[in-house]
Order: sequence, then structure tokens, then C-alpha cells
Amino acid sequence: MPDKAPAKAWAEMVRGNDRFVSGAPLHPRQDVERRESVATAQRPDAALFGCSDSRLAAEIIFDKGIGDLFVVRNAGQIISESVVGSLEYAVAVLKVPLIVVLGHDECGAVRAAIDSQADDAPALPPHIGHLISKIVPAVRRVAGSTDGALAPGAVDAHDVGREHLRDTIAELIESSELISDGIAAGTLAIVGANYRLLEGRAVPDIRIGNL
Repeated sequence: MPDKAPAKAWAEMVRGNDRFVSGAPLHPRQDVERRESVATAQRPDAALFGCSDSRLAAEIIFDKGIGDLFVVRNAGQIISESVVGSLEYAVAVLKVPLIVVLGHDECGAVRAAIDSQADDAPALPPHIGHLISKIVPAVRRVAGSTDGALAPGAVDAHDVGREHLRDTIAELIESSELISDGIAAGTLAIVGANYRLLEGRAVPDIRIGNL
């Protein structure tokens, strides 16, 4: 087993999240010595791709320190070329064994995607509209409708978020031969998790690779 095996990296993430949930975080590797030791090079334990929501501070949620996580975030955790390139860098150059894709409840991007399908939905600014268009297929699947206006109140946002998380991971693997090859070789794994804002728990929903 390599010194940074996927299963070990995920187990450390789980332990850190357990400490955060219980209210007993260690705040490790956040001192002057750590700052100085990683000033010239980084070797993070994992990469995390998550939503930009202000309540999803990755190092806090998983009780990590400086240099422990390579973090990529945007609203609604939407796959793009820059996201894939950043995660490929983490895998190919930084040699992370694990990518965590983190969604969450009460997601504004998910809510906007649902609301955008209403008959009287206002036009969104173009860049926001483009962003949430990646979530609309999940909205439609959960609603059981491929076209026409929807009643937003009848669509379960939690189910949409979960479907969108699965879509995100599928698109990431499909978009990157480097990442899919790493999974096949057993040197890389992906965990898709949903973060519960009130509880503070990151609940794994999808596990792909040697975990």
C-alpha cells in the first residue's frame, strides 16, 4: 500500500469531522511551525471540491490544518474545465490519493435551479443561469418531468442535491482520463458526501475506488 492510501486519507477525514461534530476539534497544524514548514512545498492529504457556501469551510469541517487539503470551490460544486484542471493538478502533481466532492443541504444554487423551472420564474443574470443549468437535469429527474413548468414547492431540494452530487462525480470521471485511470489503478478514490449544516456531519453517499 502506498504511504498515502485512499482508505487512510478518508479515515483521517472522518475522524476530523467526528471531532468537529462533537465540539472537540484539535485545530492541528495551524501554528507558526506548520506555516513555515509548508512555505516552500505542499503535500496535501486530499483534494476537496465543494460548494462555495460560507458555511462549508473545509478545513474547519474536517479539523485540518495548513497544507492538509487542496480545496476547489464554486457555487453548487459545478464541474468546469478549471475545476477538472485543478483536481488533475492535485492528483498528478501533488499526488493526493483522495478527492472528496462535498454538497450540502439548504444549497442556494440547488434552490435557484428548482425555482428557475417555475412558469413565472424571473430571468437570471446570464452567468448565474449558466451555472445552475448544470443542476437542472437533477431537478427534472427528481420531479419526473423532462419539460414544461414545475411547481418548485413540489420538488424535494434534498433529493435534487443528492442527484446533482452524483451527476457531478460522474461528469468529473468522464471528463478526466487521468482521474479515471487513477481510480482504476487503485491509487485514487472519490467520496461524494452531503454536509448537514445543523449537525456538522459530512455524510458519505458515493464511494468510488479503493476504500
